[in-house]
Amino acid sequence: MSLPLTPDNLAAIGREVPVPGYDRTQVTPGIVHLGVGGFHRAHQAMYLDRLMNEGKALDWGIRGLGVLPHDARMKEVMDAQGGLYTLVLKAPDGSREPRVVGSILDFTLAPDDPDAAVEVMADPRIRIVSLTVTEGGYNIDAVTGEFVLDEPGVAADLAAGAAPRTTFGLVTEALRRRRDRGVPPFTVMSCDNIQGNGHVARKVFTAFATAKDAELGAWIAQEVRFPNSMVDRITPGTTDADRAEVAERFGVEDAWPVVCEPFVQWVLEDDFGLGRPPYEDAGVQVVDDVEPYELMKLRLLNASHQALCYFGYLAGYRLVHDVAQDPLFARFLLGYMEREGTPTLAPVPGIDLDAYRHELISRFSNGEVRDTVARLCNESSDRIPKWLIPVIKQQLATGGEFFRSAAVVASWARYAEGVDEQGEPIEVSDRIADRIVATARRNREDPTAFIADRSLFGDLVDDEAFVAEYTSTLASLHAKGARATLEDLVGR
Repeated sequence: MSLPLTPDNLAAIGREVPVPGYDRTQVTPGIVHLGVGGFHRAHQAMYLDRLMNEGKALDWGIRGLGVLPHDARMKEVMDAQGGLYTLVLKAPDGSREPRVVGSILDFTLAPDDPDAAVEVMADPRIRIVSLTVTEGGYNIDAVTGEFVLDEPGVAADLAAGAAPRTTFGLVTEALRRRRDRGVPPFTVMSCDNIQGNGHVARKVFTAFATAKDAELGAWIAQEVRFPNSMVDRITPGTTDADRAEVAERFGVEDAWPVVCEPFVQWVLEDDFGLGRPPYEDAGVQVVDDVEPYELMKLRLLNASHQALCYFGYLAGYRLVHDVAQDPLFARFLLGYMEREGTPTLAPVPGIDLDAYRHELISRFSNGEVRDTVARLCNESSDRIPKWLIPVIKQQLATGGEFFRSAAVVASWARYAEGVDEQGEPIEVSDRIADRIVATARRNREDPTAFIADRSLFGDLVDDEAFVAEYTSTLASLHAKGARATLEDLVGR
C-alpha cells in the first residue's frame, strides 16, 4: 500500500525512503525559482536539499514561481504535496536511488495573480532569483543577438500600466519595487543551456527595463549581479510508468516524481550581490570563469544530442539509449566530438576531455533512464543555432572538419519535413514549427531552402563548402535513408 506524499506522511514514508532530515518548518525562503520543472528539481533544488540535510542553508529555501498558464498543473501538485517530491536516480544496472526532496517551500502561479508573484520576489528575504526558462525563453534574435522588443508578450508588458505577464516584466517590476523600497537587488542566476547565460540574462533584463524606464535599466545594469553557470543532468519527462514504479516499489504516491541519471554537474561563477548558499559543500564547482566548462557541455553533450536525435528518429529509434548503443551511431558521435566539437574548445581545468567524451556515450547508453529521441528533437530552432552553428562557423574559419556538423543540420532539415522514412507523420514540436515544416517540405525542389533562413543559420547559405556538404547529405537522406547515409559519413 502506498502513502500520498504529504508533510504529514513524511515520518511513515521515511521508513522506506530517505526523507528530509531537517525540520522544514524552520526553513525560510532565500531563492525564488522561475520555471520549476523536472530539471530544476533534479538539479538546483536537489543541491539545496543536500545542504539542508547537513544542517546548512536553512535560510535559502526555494519558492517556486510559474510564469506560463500550463504551470497550473505544477502548482496543483506542489500545493497538494507541500512542495515535496520524490527524486529517483536510475543507474544503468537497474538499481534505483530514491529520496524525498524538501527544499521547495511553495509555488505561486503568476498568471493567477501577477502582483502576488512580483511580491514574492520583492520580499527582502529573497537574495537570488534563478531561472530555467528554456533556451528560447530569453527572447533573443538569433541573427542580431538583440532582445526582441516587439514580441507580443513583451510589447504588452511594456505598455503603460500593464500588469506584468512575462518573465522580464515580473522580474523587472520586482527589482523596481525593491529599489523604491530601499531593498538591495537580488542576484539573477540563469541555469539554462545558453553560452554565457549570465551575460545573456543581463542583456535581456537590462534591455527590457531600459525600454520600460531608462533610469531603472541603468540601475539594473549597475547594481544587479548575473553569474554564469553550467548545469548538467539528463532528466527525461516523468511518465505514468515512473509514477506507478514510485508507488509500487517505494510505497509513495507522488503525482509528479522526477527521474534522472546518477551523473550531475554544476559549475557556477562566484558573483552574488547578497551572498549565496555554500554550494561548494554540496559538490558544486564554484569558479571564477565558467566559459570553458560551459562550451564543453554545449558543444559536446548538447550538440551530440542533436547529432543523435534526428538521424536516430529517421532510422526508426525512439529511445536514446538504443541509438547510443548502436556502434554506428556511437562512432559518428565520437567522430563529431573528437574532430569537430573539441577543436573549438579551450583547455578545461581539471577535465580529461577524452574521458569526458566516452563518458557521454556511456551516459546516453543508460537504458534505465529511457530518455526519448523525440524529447531531444523538440525546440530545435532554439538549440541548433546556439549549440551547433558556432562549431560549424569556427571550423570553417580555421579550416577544420565540419562535414558531420553539416550532416546534423541536414538531418534536422529532413526530420522537419514531418514524415519519416516509412511515410508516417512526425510531430515536429517547435515554437516555429509551422514555419520550419513549410520550409523543409521544399527541400527536394530547393535543397538550400531550409538553410536560407538567416534568422537560424546566419550567412551559412553563402558558404560554398558548407552548402556542398549539407546538400550532399540531404540528397543522400532522401535517396538512401538515414542509416546508409550515416554509414557513408562514418566511412569517410
